[in-house]
Amino acid sequence: MAEGGEREELLSPSPVSPAKRLCSWPSPQAHHPRGSPGAAGGGVGGVGGSCLPPGARPHLQPESLLDCAAKTVAEKWAYERVEERFERIPEPVQRRIVYWSFPRNEREICMYSSFQYRGGPGAGAASGAAGASPAEEGPPPPPGAAAPAGSAPGAAVAGASPGLGSGAGVAGGGSGEGLPFRRGIRLLDSGSVENVLQVGFHLSGTVTEPATTSEPAVTYKVAISFDRCKITSVTCGCGNKDIFYCAHVVALSLYRIRRPDQVKLRLPISETLFQMNRDQLQKFIQYLITAHHTEVLPTAQKLADEILSSNSEINQVNGAPDPTAGASIDDENCWHLDEEQVKEQVKLFLSQGGYYGSGKQLNSMFAKVREMLRMRDSNGARMLTLITEQFMADPRLTLWRQQGTSMTDKCRQLWDELGALWVCIILNPHCKLEEKSCWLQQLQKWNDLDVCPLEDGNYGHELPNITNALPQNASHSSDSLSRPRRTVFTRAIEGRELHWQDSHLQRIISSDVYTAPACQRESERLLFNSQGQPLWLACARVDALRSHGYPKEALRLTVAIINTLRLQQQRQLEIYKHQKKELLQRGTTTITNLEGWVGHPLDPIGCLFLTLTEACRLNDDGYLEVSDMNESRPPVYQHVPVAAGCPNSSESYLSLAMEVALMGMGQQRVMPEGLYAQDKVCRNEEQLLSRLQELQLDDELVQTLQKQCILLLEGGPFSGLGEVIHRESVPMHTFAKYLFSALLPHDPDLSYKLALRAMRLPVLENSTSSGDTSHPHHMVSVVPSRYPRWFTLGHLESQQCELASTMLTAAKGDTLRLRTILEAIQKHIHSSSLIFKLAQDAFKIATPTDSSTDGTLLNVALELGLQVMRMTLSTLNWRRREMVRWLVTCATEVGVRALVSILQSWYTLFTPTEATSIVAATAVSHTTILRLSLDYPQREELASCARTLALQCAMKDPQSCALSALTLCEKDHIAFEAAYQIAIDAAAGGMTHSQLFTIARYMELRGYPLRAFKLASLAMSHLNLAYNQDTHPAINDVLWACALSHSLGKNELAALIPLVVKSVHCATVLSDILRRCTVTAPGLAGIPGRRSSGKLMSTDKAPLRQLLDATINAYINTTHSRLTHISPRHYGEFIEFLSKARETFLLPQDGHLQFAQFIDNLKQIYKGKKKLMLLVRERFG
Repeated sequence: MAEGGEREELLSPSPVSPAKRLCSWPSPQAHHPRGSPGAAGGGVGGVGGSCLPPGARPHLQPESLLDCAAKTVAEKWAYERVEERFERIPEPVQRRIVYWSFPRNEREICMYSSFQYRGGPGAGAASGAAGASPAEEGPPPPPGAAAPAGSAPGAAVAGASPGLGSGAGVAGGGSGEGLPFRRGIRLLDSGSVENVLQVGFHLSGTVTEPATTSEPAVTYKVAISFDRCKITSVTCGCGNKDIFYCAHVVALSLYRIRRPDQVKLRLPISETLFQMNRDQLQKFIQYLITAHHTEVLPTAQKLADEILSSNSEINQVNGAPDPTAGASIDDENCWHLDEEQVKEQVKLFLSQGGYYGSGKQLNSMFAKVREMLRMRDSNGARMLTLITEQFMADPRLTLWRQQGTSMTDKCRQLWDELGALWVCIILNPHCKLEEKSCWLQQLQKWNDLDVCPLEDGNYGHELPNITNALPQNASHSSDSLSRPRRTVFTRAIEGRELHWQDSHLQRIISSDVYTAPACQRESERLLFNSQGQPLWLACARVDALRSHGYPKEALRLTVAIINTLRLQQQRQLEIYKHQKKELLQRGTTTITNLEGWVGHPLDPIGCLFLTLTEACRLNDDGYLEVSDMNESRPPVYQHVPVAAGCPNSSESYLSLAMEVALMGMGQQRVMPEGLYAQDKVCRNEEQLLSRLQELQLDDELVQTLQKQCILLLEGGPFSGLGEVIHRESVPMHTFAKYLFSALLPHDPDLSYKLALRAMRLPVLENSTSSGDTSHPHHMVSVVPSRYPRWFTLGHLESQQCELASTMLTAAKGDTLRLRTILEAIQKHIHSSSLIFKLAQDAFKIATPTDSSTDGTLLNVALELGLQVMRMTLSTLNWRRREMVRWLVTCATEVGVRALVSILQSWYTLFTPTEATSIVAATAVSHTTILRLSLDYPQREELASCARTLALQCAMKDPQSCALSALTLCEKDHIAFEAAYQIAIDAAAGGMTHSQLFTIARYMELRGYPLRAFKLASLAMSHLNLAYNQDTHPAINDVLWACALSHSLGKNELAALIPLVVKSVHCATVLSDILRRCTVTAPGLAGIPGRRSSGKLMSTDKAPLRQLLDATINAYINTTHSRLTHISPRHYGEFIEFLSKARETFLLPQDGHLQFAQFIDNLKQIYKGKKKLMLLVRERFG
């Protein structure tokens, strides 16, 4: 893109080959005696002071007419055009043109030597922040017309150079000391720049890097070519490989800008050569070759051969090239940008996939593009083209498309910014039609590629919105399916028809009066239609004006857009007043805004907000201070009245900024499809709110806030806070939380009304289809497979919870408001986890450690806790036990009546196990009694409720609750007997041997051995121990039961042994029982009315004989089972097993014979296992 000055085709020079710059031999009349200052080779001197820093130039000396003309020519015209236009150019004029052709603005040097600088409010912001304004701020010309001067921004801030020295930092971190620009300043200040010489349009010098502890001093040769106030090429001996200029180029450039009087100035070398005669020329050439014979001798000989050849190409052209004479007329005049380095850097950042800060670096490159656009630098579009080419060549695009997966969020955000920047480029108010056509062709080419990312962030492989399949949304479904393919470049391509010649638009951006609210006539056609379509195009114009250095015009257009939005709002209110009764009866509405403003790819509301706030921002730092991202300070704003001359100029841009932000976020809009689009809605809303929170609310802003909130509440279907909203409308919780907090100190009634209205979440409320929803306590939990597919639903519900928590905190002590908030929570929040969080929050607020308890808020916490219990009673929740324990704690804080209430209504709140093991046990614990300081009647009431609960739970779930019921009923005989009977009755049913053994042991511990024996006998009938289960957990219970029956007496033992023989088949367990029964006499339990005989029991008589036979049989069966699959490594273990078996065999009188016969049988049956039988023979004979 050519600069503005390049557009003014003042002459039509004959075409010259762009391959080289050919300077024609000037006629003798074109030269004159060199009597101007500096002709002898000294400093420039004269009137060059206007390039010096502020304070260095005498302010009383007016600029000469020669300098005024030379500055303009040096900035606008190629030097070749000057030579062709005028036959005779006086040497003083040539010198001044050459002098003024070097860049004059340090900000431009800074721009090309660092990623980002603070060039005014919001410079380099990702959303397209406006920066410094150019010197001229007239209305932008239509495409094809002459544009304003391209380098005028430089003149506007030529005196700002001292501010550069105090800057620090860069996007990405650090103090900024390592930036090339800062290093260049240090090199300049330390006197490291020497041998500076300007020959025509070429500047050279040496820059010395000072020595360090590890490196010696190094001197680098630096060369800079420039043309029309732009550096066109740089060369440095340091071999810098980066997008931006190195510190040595910066140091030399700043030396030329700050100390022009110390620079030796010569005309282009061709002018010097023209003054020499033949002998001087020959001497000059020979000395030049001698000084550099190793480098230039081959080239010199080649050129000499060609010149001596009459037919050579070199002799077919008049004149000769001069690298110091500036660029050709046909050469593009733009700043030097290393395209290869741009490509390599972008490719490197993309290959890192968002790691190592690459996303931040790419955003910094986008910010650099905006900075160039703001300076009206043609490299802005050029650099963006290079970036886009690398983005489109990213191999991950093909991979994502093949796999049908979405790209990462960080990558999507980068593509969004890329698309927004192209919209800015296409809407450039001062570009040529051919440039715009070229860009559009390239965009269309990228757009047609299959791998080009879509605007909605997916490749069509995500599941469709289930709502589309519903009958009532049939039309919406067909629209969705037939929707054309929209890529990230579609909006830029759609801007091809937009131009800046519209008379209505021109009047808006050229006049402050025209945009005043009082001047907006009903008959004027709007910037967009009644549905806000396309608001994004109007805001894209604002972004384009701001991004291309037209801040005043952007501000005027912004005010006009806001006036249109106000007019729309008024019309919508009038429409709603006529439809209100019908809509309220139906209870539903439709979405009139087909495209939401918040979450839009171009962020129209954010663009308007930034444009307005930047006009109000106080600049307390140096204007060109290099930014330090590590020291982010909140911006400070002041009220700036809307442009003087308007009939209604009492408003300020700051109040308009707040108003448009509230309008945009309050717009009722349908939730978009797809994860990325929905996530973008949330992210964009949070960004806007963070900007709003930077505003310090004063009376004027509070009035704006109140007025807009009232309009939003009355806005009907056009407002997300209206009385009736669409089922799939984007919730307003996050927005309402900000409004509530901001309004609360000034208008509590309005703040609570608004926040309570915003609590709703229709997409869940309307999908509740089961349960008693007429009562808020019986609201069921909605299953995760809700429709439509709201991927951000979890986040939205958490924001709803945050809004409720904020209201609960603010309403502490206000009974009426707390009750209203509680009802809203119970009606609108459907997540048990979030309601539990709210209950916990309310409990903490109600029971501070340093002040008294708030009873009303504590009751709210209890009510919420009870609702959580009802919601999770029949569903799985991993936090259920925590919730139950917390509820008991909360009820304890409320008082004894709350505990009694939950004990009496336990069946609607808890499972039987929870009720007995946690709730009742905690309620009657010693800790609770002390905490509440209960008297005897209160303790008895609690205990009675607990016993009733225990019996009810035991009846409902005896397997889990029988033992807890017995424990809770210990102090009441009747209740204890009832609980015991429940356990006995349940024993024949579904109770396991483990449960029965546990209860039996408890009964023995409480002094009921006979009841324990009865339960143990029942447990034995449920047990079955196989021959190889010698480590079964029930073995201890069996041994305990046998010991209990043995202690009770022979009769009990005789009753139990048949059960043992039937249930236990493990030989080692049976032998252990047999041994224990023969050690002591039975009947030692001390049961009243019973006496022990004191005699040991014989194994030859009942009941032990039956046990002995069963044990021997078990050993025989186990032996055969083990020998079936025995391996040699188990032989030793098997011999030990036979040794234990022999001990049991030897108990009866004929045991020796039985065991010998048993061994003989083994030898006969398993004679094939020779090694094993040898071991048996060695041990047992």
